Amino acid sequence: MPPRIKIRRRRRTKIIATLGPASSTAEVLARLFQGGADVFRLNFSHGTHDDHAMRVRLIRELEDRFERPIGILADVQGPKLRVGTFGGGRVHLQTGKSFRLDLNATPGDATRVNLPHPEIIEAAGIGTTLLLDDGKLRLRVVRKRGDGLETEVLVGGPLSDRKGVNVPDMVLPIPALTAKDRADLAFALEHGINYIGLSFVQRPEDVAEAKAIAAGRAWIMTKMEKPQALDNLDPILALSDAVMVARGDLGVELPPEEVPLAQKRIVRACRQLGRPVVVATQMLESMITAPAPTRAEASDVATAVFDGADAVMLSAETAAGQYPYEAVNIMDRIIARVEQDPGWRDMIEASRGEPEHATSDAIAAAARQICHTIGARTIVAFTASGSTALRVARERPEAPVLGLTPTLETARRLAVVWGVHAVVAPEVHSMTDAVNKAGRAAISEGFAVRGDDIVVAAGVPFGQSGSTNALRVAKLG
Repeated sequence: MPPRIKIRRRRRTKIIATLGPASSTAEVLARLFQGGADVFRLNFSHGTHDDHAMRVRLIRELEDRFERPIGILADVQGPKLRVGTFGGGRVHLQTGKSFRLDLNATPGDATRVNLPHPEIIEAAGIGTTLLLDDGKLRLRVVRKRGDGLETEVLVGGPLSDRKGVNVPDMVLPIPALTAKDRADLAFALEHGINYIGLSFVQRPEDVAEAKAIAAGRAWIMTKMEKPQALDNLDPILALSDAVMVARGDLGVELPPEEVPLAQKRIVRACRQLGRPVVVATQMLESMITAPAPTRAEASDVATAVFDGADAVMLSAETAAGQYPYEAVNIMDRIIARVEQDPGWRDMIEASRGEPEHATSDAIAAAARQICHTIGARTIVAFTASGSTALRVARERPEAPVLGLTPTLETARRLAVVWGVHAVVAPEVHSMTDAVNKAGRAAISEGFAVRGDDIVVAAGVPFGQSGSTNALRVAKLG
């Protein structure tokens, strides 16, 4: 048997790479993983279940080959709002002219088009803004009738069949999960996928619905891409297992100057709660066709790292781009370089929130402080459900976090969490047993050598989830 190829990242911030036509062979997947991808994303807006099943199989074969847990994110499409079709397939809307959106399925022209979403017509009011084709066209409702909306074209331009509709001004009475999403969710859970990306969330009830279906079999990663979700940020985060700042649609519905502030607000709130948070969309967009990023894109990735995000994500860059490996590699290099800078650590320290008034959070905060004071090489977190590792990661310690868990599913989920190197290890039954196994794991995984100090955090009694209450300092003999 060939020797195990050790994969250990020299950075804390994780990388998510989206798979697609450019990255769906075993060879490309291996290169992406070795180049820095920690989690692979399957975009259920594209591809068939057979396509995704093949990708899951290849990822799990890669996991076996490298003996490292790999997370998989299934990003479900959510409700897509679109206009109907046009007689010639395309029209040009003139700024200042009238344009009607109605329930008539007849192909449209330059004066009207079908809007097959009666809930939009019902919820809209005079003055409501409608955005078409990713915000390129802007309409304002000036008159409302039972079967349609009369609008004024504020910003005109070309409009073709089935372009998207965004409604930033209103909460629509539609569920976040469509019939397609439910089928995709069932497929994802059946195939052991670790995170479900929940699209177009507006209310906490949307997250609660998805969590009820998942029933603990996967973490729900709520995508923040609607202004209405920002209005309900705290209750949505309270229910979410993880969060994605999905800047694509968020950038359509919010003014551009608001998006960076929304990103920082979401990341800050997630860090305070200890929820893994991902910054996504257009991070290295130019690398779809270019072998190197722009300087602005490099700075965008660096900003997310300085803010303390758990992970950054590549979308079309790795799914359909010409340079998928180069995109992962340069993202890995940017993160590593930022995390070597003294200013990065200063910003992480300055942005750390106070621990919650709970024993588990006090233990995690103490583990970080002790590690800093004595110069311990690693914090070893024994974690059945992942909660102990999450609490320690929330403190953003200087030393890496070695998460030891008896379940492969937990190890895979921790692949997205800041600074955590997860390893599947047998259950422990006493603190002495825990310290001994922590020491052996720290040495075998390359985090410490004999004579080093390590800090061990665990929950007693062992095997009981969510009971982080024990801390031990050990010198490796």
